[in-house]
Amino acid sequence: MATKIRLARGGSKKRPYYSVVAADVRAPRDGRFIEKLGTFNPLLAKDSELRLNLNEDRIKYWLSEGAQPTDRVMRLLDDAGLMKREARNNPKKALPGQKAQERIEEKKQKAEEAAAAAKAAEEEAKAAAAAPAEEAPAEEASEETKSE
Repeated sequence: MATKIRLARGGSKKRPYYSVVAADVRAPRDGRFIEKLGTFNPLLAKDSELRLNLNEDRIKYWLSEGAQPTDRVMRLLDDAGLMKREARNNPKKALPGQKAQERIEEKKQKAEEAAAAAKAAEEEAKAAAAAPAEEAPAEEASEETKSE
C-alpha cells in the first residue's frame, strides 16, 4: 500500500487547522487516514511552539516504512529537523514570456539603430566642420550688392 504523510484540513471557513497524517494515497484529503502524526496551525506566529506539534518517533517510523511526505509536510519536517529538503531552483521561472522577450529584442534593436544613426550624424557633422567653409558665394553676393 502506497502511503503519504500529508496534511488533512480541519477548522472552519477561513480558519484553517491541519492534522499531519499518514494516509493511503487513494484516500480523500480530509477523509480516511491510517494514523495522526501531529498538528499544524498556520494562524499562530511562526515562533510559537504550538504552531507545529509532531510525534517524531511515529514520523520516523512511517518514513522508514516508505511513506512519502508531501512538499508542504517536507517543509515542516525540515523546519523541525527531521528531514532535509533541497531548495528548488528554477531560473527560467523568472524570465518573461515569449511575446515579452520579442518586444524586448525589438526595443533593443531600435535602440541600437538609433545609436548608430546618431553616431553617423555626429561623424557627418564633424566632417562638415572639418571641411573648409565655402566663403566664395558669400563674397560674390556682397560684390553684387555693391555693384548695383
